[in-house]
Amino acid sequence: MSDLYAVDLALNLRDSVPPAVLADLRWHLGEERRAEDEELDVYPLLASRGPAVRIGGVRMAELARTANGWALTVRYEIHAEGMPDFDSLVERLAWHSDTEGPIGQIRFYEEDVPEMLINRSGTLIRLPLAPKSTPQ
Repeated sequence: MSDLYAVDLALNLRDSVPPAVLADLRWHLGEERRAEDEELDVYPLLASRGPAVRIGGVRMAELARTANGWALTVRYEIHAEGMPDFDSLVERLAWHSDTEGPIGQIRFYEEDVPEMLINRSGTLIRLPLAPKSTPQ
């Protein structure tokens, strides 16, 4: 049994995203260090790169500057203990995003069907999907 979630995100952030939110995102990406974190039991969620342990493919997370702000793409696996921090991060990112509609998905490693992440005017909505039933 695994305690991992497969997560995918693709969204754009406005140029007006507050520096504190951008710094927190960069820390989670492993691009910035925070001295206080060495004393606390916190770790970046999206900092390591390379082959994924369970979900197949590659763990990656990339933030790129655009003409109107920032573009973020994430394909990762996150342990269940990190999901509250991930949820909080995605909620803050959705608030500062111009990307409307689907911005990603989350799937418990042992499940076949993901939960969609949808941005509705800055509010993150989690939409559980259900497998299509097969006729008997």
